[in-house]
Amino acid sequence: MAGNSTIIRLSLLLVVLAITHISDAQNSPQDYVNAHNDARSQVGVGPIQWDQNLANYASNYLSQLQDSCQLVHSGGPYGENLAWGYPDLTGTAAVKLWVDEKPYYDYNSNSCVGGQECRHYTQVVWRDSVRLGCARLVCNNNRGTLVSCNYDPPGNIIGQRPYDNPLFEVPLSFPKSV
Repeated sequence: MAGNSTIIRLSLLLVVLAITHISDAQNSPQDYVNAHNDARSQVGVGPIQWDQNLANYASNYLSQLQDSCQLVHSGGPYGENLAWGYPDLTGTAAVKLWVDEKPYYDYNSNSCVGGQECRHYTQVVWRDSVRLGCARLVCNNNRGTLVSCNYDPPGNIIGQRPYDNPLFEVPLSFPKSV
């Protein structure tokens, strides 16, 4: 009998570890970087790299929001995207929320259209932002999960486009007629 209970306990432990591993797998630094770089590659922007100092900044700031669980920007020196989900929000799900704003960005006017938000998306793909640090925090009393990603240098600079679109570039020279 003792052997069966040991097997059952070990099986339960393996299930718990597998579930924990699955949820952690969407919150690693590489998961955040991959999700950003997938969106960036779609518009011809170079890759972004993980920066632990930015991740520490994001983590320190989120700790100040643990009681309120409010989406309030830090006002710090970096670009910043925030997301909230209940009861849980993974890091990759937060990046997906931001990237899903892509249809609302109009390159021609360099603005959001249809009264929709698109500036989270433009920060994700901002060509000059080359460093990224993110953090995730479960709010007190399990009132949801906050995710913060910080970008350096910051994006969303008024009057600038997030990336170059070759469809809108003027050719430097015209082809010669034969």
